[in-house]
Amino acid sequence: MTGSEPAVRPDEIHVRLEDVRKTFPGTKGRTAPFVALDGVSAEIRRGEVFGIIGQSGAGKSTLVRLVNGLETPTSGTVRVGDLDLTALGERERRQVRRDIGMVFQQFNLFRSRTVAGNVAYPLKVAGVARAERDRRVAALLDFVGLLGRAHDHPEQLSGGQKQRVGIARALATEPSLLLVDEATSALDAGTTAEVLALLRRVNRTLGVTVVMITHELDVIRAAADRVAVLDAGRIVEQGTVYDVFARPQTEAAARLVGTALRERPSAATLARLRQRHPGRIVSVRVRDRAGFQTDLARVFLDHQVAAEIVFGGIGELQERPVGSLTFELVGDGAAVDTALAQLRADGFDLTEEDS
Repeated sequence: MTGSEPAVRPDEIHVRLEDVRKTFPGTKGRTAPFVALDGVSAEIRRGEVFGIIGQSGAGKSTLVRLVNGLETPTSGTVRVGDLDLTALGERERRQVRRDIGMVFQQFNLFRSRTVAGNVAYPLKVAGVARAERDRRVAALLDFVGLLGRAHDHPEQLSGGQKQRVGIARALATEPSLLLVDEATSALDAGTTAEVLALLRRVNRTLGVTVVMITHELDVIRAAADRVAVLDAGRIVEQGTVYDVFARPQTEAAARLVGTALRERPSAATLARLRQRHPGRIVSVRVRDRAGFQTDLARVFLDHQVAAEIVFGGIGELQERPVGSLTFELVGDGAAVDTALAQLRADGFDLTEEDS
């Protein structure tokens, strides 16, 4: 966690993982045991949108299956509310899963059922009376904007519409926790934005805790409150989305953030910049404070260093500035060194691009 986050009362924690390990046995004589999760600890607060991000093979899908009780950890504990899933039998875990909705990448809709029939299915399994089923289905389809498609079948829907049906179905049993596993990976950018806006509305309007598992930084950037970076089975960094994106503390997080923000020039871009800009090239990460660029300009002016922006940009994340500016610095070598030293002393995060 970052130092900027306030203390959280125990009753505000919806999901807690404590030193969780999950090892899958190898095949006799063929493969060695595989460690999918290696000492994972995290706290997900009730009513927030929490993102878990990592590349393929990082352990994201295994973590989801632990939270919904489909897998048990090799060691460590997984708690959902007041319940320790690791101490429960399968029948009790099934009861816990009734309070957990799941949204999948591939929609997993029944082709033989109508839109309304898909949403009603978990209610029918739970033994909800017909009149109450019909009421909930109508309310949910209205909520996701598909009430007029209630009698259509999945093949008549677009990908985004299918995912909205999946979200409505996941909410049918009125869960307090929604697990969203790569739910936008099969969608185009415009449809992804619509689905993410719907998930934020689920969180804000219904008060549902949403856990988003993804390899896409733009998904986390658009929808999450806090994020954990999963790398090779370990959480290497976690905190607010702004803190992790604006000031990544680990190489794994910086690598992921760099692919999303594209805030520093790539090696190829840097080579092209050097053909036109022979001075020293320095990237400065944006600071969340008024007068950021004015403070930079004053330091360069005080040390008689000419500074030209040659790459980068400033965007907004959670209503705060984020990004990086890359400068060509021209001046006496000692003066440039002194200016950069002052900027570092003033708390600026800067990188001298390798020559």
